[in-house]
Amino acid sequence: MKSIVLTVTVLCASLLAGAQQKQPVYLDLSQPLEKRVENALSLMTTEEKVSLCYAQSKFSSKGVPRLGIPEVWTDDGPHGIREEVLWDEWGGAGWTNDSCTAFPALTCLAASFNPKLSLLYGKSIGEEARYRNKTVLLGPGVNIYRTPLNGRNFEYMGEDPYLSSHMVVPYIQGVQSIGVAACVKHFALNNQEEWRGHINVDLSDRALYEIYLPAFKAAVQEGKAWSIMGAYNQFRGEHCCHNDLLLNKILKNDWKFDGVVISDWGGVHSTDQAVKNGLDLEMGTYTDGLTTKGKFPYSDYYLANPFLKGIKEGKYDVALLDDKARRILRLIFRTTMSANRPFGRFVSPEHSEAARKIAQEGIVLLKNDKQFFPVPGGKFKKIAVIGENADRSLVIGGGSSSLKVAYEKSPLDGLIAKYGKDHITYSLGYASGPALYGREEPSKLNADSLINAAVEVAKQADIVFFIGGLNKNHFQDCEGGDRKSFSLPFGQDKLIDALLKVNKNTAVVLLSGNAVSMPWINKVPAIMQGWYLGSEAGSALAEVISGEVNPSGKLPFSFPKKLEDNAAHFYGKISYPGDSINQYYKEDILVGYRWFDTKKIAPQYPFGYGLSYTSFNLGTLSTDKSVYGKEDIIKVRFTVKNTGARYGAEVAQLYVNDPVCSVSRPLKELKAFEKVFLQPGETKNVEMDVKVSDFAFYDESKKDWNLESGDFVLQLGNSSGNITQKLKITVK
Repeated sequence: MKSIVLTVTVLCASLLAGAQQKQPVYLDLSQPLEKRVENALSLMTTEEKVSLCYAQSKFSSKGVPRLGIPEVWTDDGPHGIREEVLWDEWGGAGWTNDSCTAFPALTCLAASFNPKLSLLYGKSIGEEARYRNKTVLLGPGVNIYRTPLNGRNFEYMGEDPYLSSHMVVPYIQGVQSIGVAACVKHFALNNQEEWRGHINVDLSDRALYEIYLPAFKAAVQEGKAWSIMGAYNQFRGEHCCHNDLLLNKILKNDWKFDGVVISDWGGVHSTDQAVKNGLDLEMGTYTDGLTTKGKFPYSDYYLANPFLKGIKEGKYDVALLDDKARRILRLIFRTTMSANRPFGRFVSPEHSEAARKIAQEGIVLLKNDKQFFPVPGGKFKKIAVIGENADRSLVIGGGSSSLKVAYEKSPLDGLIAKYGKDHITYSLGYASGPALYGREEPSKLNADSLINAAVEVAKQADIVFFIGGLNKNHFQDCEGGDRKSFSLPFGQDKLIDALLKVNKNTAVVLLSGNAVSMPWINKVPAIMQGWYLGSEAGSALAEVISGEVNPSGKLPFSFPKKLEDNAAHFYGKISYPGDSINQYYKEDILVGYRWFDTKKIAPQYPFGYGLSYTSFNLGTLSTDKSVYGKEDIIKVRFTVKNTGARYGAEVAQLYVNDPVCSVSRPLKELKAFEKVFLQPGETKNVEMDVKVSDFAFYDESKKDWNLESGDFVLQLGNSSGNITQKLKITVK
C-alpha cells in the first residue's frame, strides 16, 4: 500500500513540475522602457538573441515568438512607402492596397528652408508607414551634396551641414511621433554611387567633423533617431557598416546613440568586424543591395550561425551580443510594442495637402526677366507645353526610392487644369528610355522628328513652357550609378535652342535633383527649378507658374557654371570619383558655397538663392551686445519688410566669418536662417538665437572643437551670394 501511495505522489509531483515548466513566459510590460528591455533580455536564450541580429526576408528580421516579441519590418524610403515585395525577391508582391502618397524629394524639402514643413513631412509619411505596419522607415538621407553627378543627391538635403541638420531633426521627430523609427542614412561619406560598394574614402578629421558628420550628429542628439543605416563605402580601410571609428567611437561612445545600427542591403563583409565594430542588424547580405534575385540561407549571414558559433566557442564576448539584442529590443518597444503608438492613415486628403504644400514652398525661381512669371489664366490664348518631363512619371525609378502611387498629377495635368484644355498644346520634344535599374535603354523614337514636331507647336504658340531636366533612369538621378555628364540629357540643349529660334517667349522649367549646365541661360527669359515634386507635382507647379502661389524656395546647393568649377572635380579623378580603390576629398572643408566664396569662383546660382514675385528688404542688423563669452547665446535682431505688391516669404540667412584664425576658414558659414511670411507692405521683427560655440572649428591638433578669441563678422543676406549687411562682434 505504501508503495502505491509513494508512486502516486511521485507521479503527481512529476506532472506538476512538467506543468510548471510548460507555463508560458510573459514579459512584464508595466515597467519603464529600459526595465522592459532588461526583462525581455533576461528571458531570452542565446539563440533567440542572435536571431534578432539578421534578416529573415528582404525587408524583415525576426522577433521572439515564444515571448510575444514581434518581427521588425523595414521599408523604403524617404519620399513614400514602397510597395510590398516578395519574401525573398525584389519583385513586387502584387498587392492591390499598397499604393502610397508620393511626397516631394528631400532636395525639395530642403529648398523650402522651412523646418515646420519638415515636421509635417515626417508626421505625414510616418502615418503612412504606420498604416502599413512598418517598424522602421529607411530614411531620411543626409549625405552631403559634394558633386552634381551623384545619382542619389535628390534623396538628400543639400551641401550645407547647418541646413541639413536643422531640416532633418523635425523630420525624424515627426516620423517617430507616430511610433515608427526613422533610420538616418547613409552613415557616412556615401557621397557618390560610382564604386559605392568598395571605394575607400579618406579625408581630414576637420572635414569629417565640420562637413560630413553634423547632420548625423543632430539626428542622433537632437532628433533622437531610433536607428541609423551604415553606408556601402569604406572609410579609412574599413567598410562603414562595421567601422570601429564611425560606429563604436563616434556614434555610440561620443554621441551616446542608444538605437540600432542597420546595415545597408549587402553592406556587410565580415563576421568578426560586424560583431566587434558596431553593427547591430544585418540586412540584405549576399545581394549587391538591389538587383540579385534568388533564395539565400539567412542563417548563413555573418551575424547568424557564424556569430552563434563564435559565441558558443568563446570567441566573442556575450556582452557584445547582449548590446545588439538590447538595442533591437529597445527599438521594438519604442515602436510596435509601445502602448502609446497612434494609428496611421494612408493616402488621406491631409497627406495630399502636405505633399502639395511642401512642393509649393520648395520650387525655386532662378530667373525672371521682365516678370515673365507669373502667367495668370486668360493672359495667353495658345500655350505650348514641351518636354517629356511634363507628362512622364517621376515617382517611378531612382532605385530604392521608386514608388507605386495611388495617383500622380503631372505638370501637364496641372497646367491643363489651370489654363484649360483648349489653351494647351503639348509636344514631347525629346524622349528617354524606360526607368530600368542598373542599366539604361535609349528611346526608340527619332530625336530629330521629335524636335521638328515641337518646333512646329512652338511656332503657333503665344508662350512656351519647356519642362525638362533629369529623370530617374540609370545614370540620371538614380541609385547605383552616377551621372555621366553635367549637361541636360536626351538632346534637351539642342531642343531648347531650336525652340528659342522660333519663339523667344520660352521659359525653362527643370525637374531634377541635381544642378545642370545651362548653355542657353542668357537666351531664355525665365528659369524655374522644380525638383521631383511627388503626387501633387502638377498642382503645385501650375499654382506657382500661374501666380496663385508665390515661389519662396531657395537652392540647398550651389549651381556651378561648369563642372570643373565644382570643388570635388577641381582636383581631378583622385578626388572624384577616385581610382576605383581609393578616393581623397582634396577640397577638404571647402564644399559648395564655401569653395566658391573662398576661391572667388562665380557660381551659376549660389547656395540659398531664389527669387520671388514680390520684393523684400532686410532691415538693420543688431545684437544685444558686442562682446560675448564662449558659452553665450547671441540675440540677433533685424526686420524684414515686403516692399512689393504680393503676399510672399523671404528666407533671411545669417552667415559668420572668422577673419583671423590659426587655421584657414571659409569666407562664410551658415549659422542661422528664418523663413518670414509677409503681406504686401508688412514688416516683421525677427530675432535669431545663435550659439557662440557654433563658431568653433575642429582642431586636429587637439582632436576637439576650438573657439579662438577675437572678432567675428555676422553677415545677413538672402543667399550666400547676396550679403546686404555685416556686423562685427568680439568673443573673449
